[in-house]
Amino acid sequence: MNITTALPSFVITLREGVEAALVVGIVLALLQKANQSRLNPWVYAGVAVGIVISALMGVLFTWLIQTLGTVNPQYTSVIEPMLKSLLTVLAIAMLSWMLIWMTKQARFMKAQVEGAVTEALTHNSNAGWGVFSLILVAVVREGFETVLFIAANFQQGFVPVFGAIAGLVGAAAIGVLLFKWGVKINLRQFFQVMGVLLVLIVAGLVVSALKHFDQGFANLALSGSTSDNICFYYDHFRNIHSCVLGPMVWNTEQILPDKQFPGIILKSLLGYRDHLYLVQGIGYVLFLTTVGLLYFRSLTGNVSNYRNNSLKNS
Repeated sequence: MNITTALPSFVITLREGVEAALVVGIVLALLQKANQSRLNPWVYAGVAVGIVISALMGVLFTWLIQTLGTVNPQYTSVIEPMLKSLLTVLAIAMLSWMLIWMTKQARFMKAQVEGAVTEALTHNSNAGWGVFSLILVAVVREGFETVLFIAANFQQGFVPVFGAIAGLVGAAAIGVLLFKWGVKINLRQFFQVMGVLLVLIVAGLVVSALKHFDQGFANLALSGSTSDNICFYYDHFRNIHSCVLGPMVWNTEQILPDKQFPGIILKSLLGYRDHLYLVQGIGYVLFLTTVGLLYFRSLTGNVSNYRNNSLKNS
């Protein structure tokens, strides 16, 4: 069993799980302050149902890929990589958007949760359902991103699932440390480190998505006599071919293979590949320079706002 494939899902679930744990902790603290601890079971129910729904979505996505891949056995080798690539692109979009959006909205999280809880408590008859729906949405929102990531990498077996479970346990532990035991944790630095790792992990997903597209087009070309029309680049003198990714620009298989330690760690966390083609390299660099720049800009924006608020309050 290759446990290194669990690292990306662990990082993603830990980061997203801590965000959900913050919402849960804030809600529990507000309920205690308002002498409404009787609604705590609704909070726990929202967490449990959210986790179950996220897990069911993961099962559904995996089943969908496998089912569609076997609908037409003749094109299974084409459909499966294409579905993987589409799911990976969706995971890239969701993770990137949530990373940047949540970083920008982080300073407003407590106020937004307080407003939602206050509104729920004003409707005494439906207060429990209001709290439940707030927690449910928070948990499912964070869980959906992990589900997409795991579904896009389902060929790695259940190891990423173990990583996701470990991330959930870690997030729950951090939540207990913060709100139950009062341990001080620098959450800003935590999210910054996790955010940088997430940007690199998602950049690796860009490389994987392009590889799946290439594999799908190559298999489609091999299934008929259309290789010249589909594959605009195919070097017959190479042992490892590319259909639409262009020439190979990187080959470090003999120096640092990505299927052995430590290359496999770099592959899981940083997107490293021992074989890299031109289009993959361009995609990797473009992602880091666009999404990475937007992420760091959101970080500096948060720091500036934090300092301005501190000066106003002093």
